[in-house]
Amino acid sequence: MKISTPGRICLFGEHQDYLGLPTIAAAISRRISIEGAPSDDDQVIIDLPDINQKEQFSIHRTLPYAKDRDYFRSTINILRRRGFIFTKGFRCHVHGNIPINSGTSSSSALIVAWANFLTRNADNPAELTPKELGEIANEAEVLEFGEPGGMMDHYSTAIGNIIYLESTPKIYVEGLKPQLGAFVLGDSQQPKDTLGILARCRYGMEAIIQKVSAYDSSFSIFTTPLAQANDYSSLLSSDELGLLKANLEDRDILQEGKKLLLDSQNTQNADFDAQLGQLLYRHFANLRDHKRTSTDKINRMIEASMKAGALGGKINGSGGGGCMFMYAPTQAEAVAEAIRSEGGIAYIIHVDSGTRLEA
Repeated sequence: MKISTPGRICLFGEHQDYLGLPTIAAAISRRISIEGAPSDDDQVIIDLPDINQKEQFSIHRTLPYAKDRDYFRSTINILRRRGFIFTKGFRCHVHGNIPINSGTSSSSALIVAWANFLTRNADNPAELTPKELGEIANEAEVLEFGEPGGMMDHYSTAIGNIIYLESTPKIYVEGLKPQLGAFVLGDSQQPKDTLGILARCRYGMEAIIQKVSAYDSSFSIFTTPLAQANDYSSLLSSDELGLLKANLEDRDILQEGKKLLLDSQNTQNADFDAQLGQLLYRHFANLRDHKRTSTDKINRMIEASMKAGALGGKINGSGGGGCMFMYAPTQAEAVAEAIRSEGGIAYIIHVDSGTRLEA
């Protein structure tokens, strides 16, 4: 059996899901696959030649974790808590073409694929919905180990295409089906600075919200208008005020983006591509200037792409390195070459389906 799962890009809502705000993400045509079958013994053997590693363990009744982020074991433990039974091991091979550790959700896609494979090959097999697989992967990767990430990666890679995701006050997922052209994904080959970025973008913003809420009990990250942010200038440093405004504006940009994507499903809009690109670039400007998630190299890759005909784009993922992407429905090859000229690796990509059983 072979299961494949896509990577993802975040169109809107970057660095906002952990604040309880919505996100819009797109699954992409770079995928990771798990191919294998049950074995005759209790050994789980997973070959990962792309990273020159192998996982091997016995599928005991309970699986103690042998290392940090032990996702292969945690997924089995989560599924057992949900009633799945495993008495036999597996022989599996993992291969993918999603850039690794670059902000395109390679690890989440792997865990979604693993959950899909396991549920179909348990002693009591079941075919779960993509949403259920996303929930399981989030629990196995984030909740089980107390990680700081959100759930966008797991739902996006499991469900596929484009999704709008709310996590507050409850989980709500809506599929969006606009007709989008090509994107170009650019890998800067710079390692991400996830912890450093989170210290500023998450913990720094949470401190700002706490400070402003103590001063104004009516403040809400969900509803307070952007223009009202200036009322808090005496409380906050210029840096803090800029971060607050960036989050409020990115919240509003997402809603503009959702409306644009929804409207495009029902009406013809000759300016759709240009408007989408402009919104992506506005989001990037906040990430670059106020959340400071970008790097000089990624900035150069994006500006070179714009000169080559891209309509807009942004850094993708936690930041401090990793990947960016550009929307380039008519100039994908030229944009890819511009990214390469700045030292990046370029991939032309399209929106793709979610986790699936391959024929």
